Amino acid sequence: MAAIGIIYGSSTGNTEAAASIIQSRMEGAEVMNISGLSSVDDLKKYDLIILGSSTWGLGDLQDDWDVQINNLKKLDLSGKKVAFFGTGDQASYPDTFVDAMGILYDAAAETNASLIGAWPVDGYEHTESRAVRNGKFVGLALDEDNQADLTEERIFGWVELIRNS
Repeated sequence: MAAIGIIYGSSTGNTEAAASIIQSRMEGAEVMNISGLSSVDDLKKYDLIILGSSTWGLGDLQDDWDVQINNLKKLDLSGKKVAFFGTGDQASYPDTFVDAMGILYDAAAETNASLIGAWPVDGYEHTESRAVRNGKFVGLALDEDNQADLTEERIFGWVELIRNS
């Protein structure tokens, strides 16, 4: 079985809660806050790395991730798969919705990893996002403020998508 690590940054608990639901759907997955990781080098022990972050302010990366993002860029994750999830508020911040997920994606793109888990933009009401590439989110976008009723369904569908990647 592939080793799976779910690493998140969460300030209010929404991203942490999403990480727990993802973990419940992925047998044997380990979940941890990026602030509790002794070194980003620890990510190398996983075959599938799932990175999650909330977006703050006007499209900023969550604080704990902000401290580690440059270290992530320096890793060589050749042969690893990396997927992404992000939380945000598309009603209050429609032009920066889940931007942090796009920032994580850009950093991971420098690691030689295989980036997986793109998710449709259908059903979201935002105007712009750094996490949209080629008409899809780079990973799973979640909005606990405005679409909490869709979170579990989206997570379940996305987990199946990355399992088959």
